[in-house]
Amino acid sequence: MLSNRQLFLMHLGQTSSAPLMVEIVRAEGAFMYGPAGEKYLDLISGVSVSNTGHCHPKVVEAVKSQVDAYLHLMVYGEMIQSPQVRYAAALTTILPHELNNVYFVNSGSEAVEGALKLAKRFTGKSRIIFFKNSYHGSTHGALSVQGSELYKNSFRPLLPDTFQVDFNDEKSIESIDKKTACVIVEPVQGEAGVIFPENDFLGKIRKRCNETGALLIFDEIQTGFGRIGHMFAIDRFDVVPDILLLAKALGGGMPLGAFISSKEIMSSLITNPQLGHITTFGGHPVCCAAGLASLNVIIEENLVASSAGKSALFKKELNHPLIAEARGEGLFLAVRLTDPNYVQYAITHAPDFGLILDYFLFCNTAFRIAPPLIISNDEILWACGQLKKLLDDVIKKAGK
Repeated sequence: MLSNRQLFLMHLGQTSSAPLMVEIVRAEGAFMYGPAGEKYLDLISGVSVSNTGHCHPKVVEAVKSQVDAYLHLMVYGEMIQSPQVRYAAALTTILPHELNNVYFVNSGSEAVEGALKLAKRFTGKSRIIFFKNSYHGSTHGALSVQGSELYKNSFRPLLPDTFQVDFNDEKSIESIDKKTACVIVEPVQGEAGVIFPENDFLGKIRKRCNETGALLIFDEIQTGFGRIGHMFAIDRFDVVPDILLLAKALGGGMPLGAFISSKEIMSSLITNPQLGHITTFGGHPVCCAAGLASLNVIIEENLVASSAGKSALFKKELNHPLIAEARGEGLFLAVRLTDPNYVQYAITHAPDFGLILDYFLFCNTAFRIAPPLIISNDEILWACGQLKKLLDDVIKKAGK
């Protein structure tokens, strides 16, 4: 019989020539476990997905309960399904009042696609402004507003009338004009290496959009649900977009995405044409049940507020000759090494030290630390100790 490793390489479409190749048979809390009892502390949360940890009992209970009730019933938007409407209502109670209408989809990329269509439909314009080193997904439309030529060139031609500008450059704001349908921006650039806005950059974009009639889209797919020490970046920067994008932690470990706007803006998808945006599995009842349970855990266990202290502990303990900087807020950190040549070695060999790390698409000088928000102080101390051993190993072996 072929091993799972062999089957993985033979029958699954691959995303790179060098996958991590760590096999997991069970996950709980902040840890994942291999078939021979290997134990790995998850320092990336499936890339900002598992904010409440793996298999939180309340999330698992919600999933099992919904599975016993019903699975898929009908394409999205036709039938009243309790998990969908209850979750949408819960989300709107913790968001600014302008963001009161939720359209559920299956993923972050799909949320981006829906939002771009919505902006063009509502404004009647086509021009889209996006930022260098931004990441919004890899479907065709989302790829069109990704800020890296490396990942785009092989798939051109892409969506027309899209324009890239520089993040944190006030001159970029001048490109937003009366022909602009929307500006799509990550409030904190994730794949660029956790880059925060400076000098009220987001507020100035908001002001310019108001002046020109362009819609402002916030991609909070990575920052949402407590990742940066606030429930949403909206709260951190006190800027409200016209459309908010959520995914990753939205589903509590299940596949779920959403674009959220006002009732007025969202209603433009109802006519001309009817079914202006459709999805079969968007807002799947099991995913919505899991997401609502996960949101309740975040609130009940006060995970957003506690992430500030955990962030400070990480930064205090991440001291090593190879570490040049640990930047970020909450549990969304980029650890920059003194030599970028060591980053890939550290990520590849982290499992040998009981850790799971990951890289940034557009920042080769750092690796990410974005563990589940439920990670304990003791687990952070252990992780930092193992990280130092890993970096010692980097110096010893990769540095030769």
